[in-house]
Amino acid sequence: MGEIEATVPVPVQRAVRDDPRIPVVPGFARRTDPEDRTTPQPPREVGKALRERVPRSSHQALDLPAGRPDAVRAVEESNRGRVPGLTPIRVGRMAASPFAFLRGSAGLMAHDLVGTPVTGVGAQLCGDAHAANFGLYGDARGNLVIDLNDFDETVTGPWEWDLKRLATSLVLAGREAGADEETCRRAAYDTVGAYRRTMRLLAKMPALDAWNAIADEELVSHTDARDLLGTLERVSAKARNNTSARFAARSTEDSEDGGRRFVDAPPVLRRVPDAEAAAVAAGLGAYLGTVSEDRVPLLARYAIHDVAFRVVGTGSVGTRSYVVLLLDHRGEPLVLQVKEARPSVLAPHLPAVGFDVPEVVHEGRRVVLGQKRMQVVSDILLGWATVDGRPYQVRQFRNRKGSVDPAALAADQVDDYGRMTGALLARAHAHSADPRLIAGYCGKNEELDEALAAFAVTYADRTEADHAELVQAIGAGRIAAELGV
Repeated sequence: MGEIEATVPVPVQRAVRDDPRIPVVPGFARRTDPEDRTTPQPPREVGKALRERVPRSSHQALDLPAGRPDAVRAVEESNRGRVPGLTPIRVGRMAASPFAFLRGSAGLMAHDLVGTPVTGVGAQLCGDAHAANFGLYGDARGNLVIDLNDFDETVTGPWEWDLKRLATSLVLAGREAGADEETCRRAAYDTVGAYRRTMRLLAKMPALDAWNAIADEELVSHTDARDLLGTLERVSAKARNNTSARFAARSTEDSEDGGRRFVDAPPVLRRVPDAEAAAVAAGLGAYLGTVSEDRVPLLARYAIHDVAFRVVGTGSVGTRSYVVLLLDHRGEPLVLQVKEARPSVLAPHLPAVGFDVPEVVHEGRRVVLGQKRMQVVSDILLGWATVDGRPYQVRQFRNRKGSVDPAALAADQVDDYGRMTGALLARAHAHSADPRLIAGYCGKNEELDEALAAFAVTYADRTEADHAELVQAIGAGRIAAELGV
């Protein structure tokens, strides 16, 4: 498997003047003329110039804003609006480890990042780009792809925020895996280095090639992550069996009317009252208008049989989340997840760093469009719905999903995983931000890698202190938690 750089030619094209026969069309780039002094600077040069205002070395700084909430108050604030009976499960999951705490505290980290330098270059952010939010899933033909796979917090913002969160998560995952401190720091360093090098690669490629660059079969070679091959093969084998049919076989039973229905498995899965199930099913009518029109005939071949409530994730625990059982004419199942879409926890903090937050028409729509902007291949049944006045996203459940647990990796695999996820994040950001601009800022040397690795270690220490505060508060009875659920 050759290096991707060797397979992609970089054409050289002379810039030309606007042709009076062809109007400038909004939404397309305009032609440029190197002899015209009014022509904007090339994006790479603009990126380089940003270093004067925001030195790359400055990214190592962490100046926590005044009035920062303590860990318990931050968790309590993030629990507002969630199903009250489920918040102790969420707290218990966050208390499992510092890495788990980070996974549930995207809002607290966004609060802290307000005090850190930003270039002002915006990209579509994952918003919660920690190392466990990358994984495998099936495309339209059942083939496995690997990419970012959680977009609850997606919004346009500073690209640095995603990268800092990812680098920090590698430090915490490495510590939990038992790696020594230098290995953990190196994992963060390699994560940023892979992001920077991948962005430089994308900046050199034709636009269409860059959009689809680094196919999954090239990812390991591109990121020199060969130590991960065995782990990825095991995860892939498991993911291929992680389907709606398998979930339905374990989680449903025959019903009196000849169909199927869910079986209670508290506290994770529970049946819901008829009126609640009917409201969710009714919401799927409008959902049909949000999926690609060519998928509507496919969905029309399924009948809705049952609805259940299912607890998901770490940061997502307490949001309203349903699974809907559909059966085709042969009784073969398709399970949809209808998951509450809350406002992005990043949104309140973005104006402080110069990013306007546009009015959101529908939070589910925000999530779906953000996901499609960042992924090369997305779930073909993505859409959104409204149930009892609340916004939801809709997607396939158990769509051959699989993930690497970064906290369970061997010490010599953590940096490989960091390089892989760093490259994927760069590709995702390059769909909305000009890679030439970010590559121009990041540059060729390791100055940014060193700075963000130092930041990641510092913020990992802060997260460990926050986690310790939460654990102490649970022990003192200050906040309720269900551990081990």
